[in-house]
Parts: sequence; structure tokens; C-alpha cells
Amino acid sequence: MARNGLMIDYEYCTGCHSCEIACKQEHNYPVGRGGIHLSEIITERPDKSLRIDYLPFPTQYCNLCLPRTTRGEKPACVKHCQAATMYFGSLAELAKLMEARPHSALFTPI
Repeated sequence: MARNGLMIDYEYCTGCHSCEIACKQEHNYPVGRGGIHLSEIITERPDKSLRIDYLPFPTQYCNLCLPRTTRGEKPACVKHCQAATMYFGSLAELAKLMEARPHSALFTPI
């Protein structure tokens, strides 16, 4: 059986927090806990302009929405990502997808 994972393409994440909200609602997590956390990274460029990147990062509580994915549905964060920057699938499929996306990361739960 193929091992599944979550790929996040950081290039186009808009920082909308939909992934965090969907995860919290799906799992009924209390305040301060969630399966994904969105970080804002501000970088000063050589020309003194700023670049703002948003990095959704799965936490130790992420199980890729096992009940949903067992039913053939997407994880809540993937389903609700407004910028469509999150992908769920087999590691082999996601690794191929990453080849064309230089600002991406692959997550696999324990």
C-alpha cells in the first residue's frame, strides 16, 4: 500500500489561514492547538524592500485527517485551501509534482 503525504507549495500561499481554521473545526481542537500552523516570514531584500512569505506547517497533531482520507475525501486543510497550494496523495505522486515546484515541502505523519 502506498504511503500518503501532504505537499505544500509555498510560492502561492496567501496567508488566509483557511487551512488552520478547517483543521481546528474538523478535529474540534481547543484554542492554541491544531494540526497545522501558519507562520509569517518577513525577509528584507538587498534593495531594502520586504518579502512576506506564509508557511503552513503541519504539527505533531496532524494525522492527515485519517477518517476523511479513509473515506476517499481530501484532508480538511487541502479541501479548504483557497489558493490551492496544498496537495494530498501518495509520496511517489507528490514527489513528481514537487519537481516543477521549487518552493514546496512534503510532509508525512509518523
